[in-house]
Amino acid sequence: MKGTKNGWTLFLLILAGVVLGGFIGTLAAGVSGLDWLNYGQSFGLENPIVLSLGLMVLTFGLTIKITIAGIIGIILAIFIYRWI
Repeated sequence: MKGTKNGWTLFLLILAGVVLGGFIGTLAAGVSGLDWLNYGQSFGLENPIVLSLGLMVLTFGLTIKITIAGIIGIILAIFIYRWI
């Protein structure tokens, strides 16, 4: 399967790395030696934007939390991508 790399594969691997890294960081938050994995910064919209159109109401909001475990997951995803 070597040679079939494309942008979607990299995107999906990075997305999986972020999700798994965030999950591991959340699990490690209560462990005394591993709590540094959950250290990070959140940014985005604190209050969502609400657009009322009469018949329907649209709510827009986005918050992203970058943690050390998420960054490690992204790096591992890139290494896996280069390896396959």
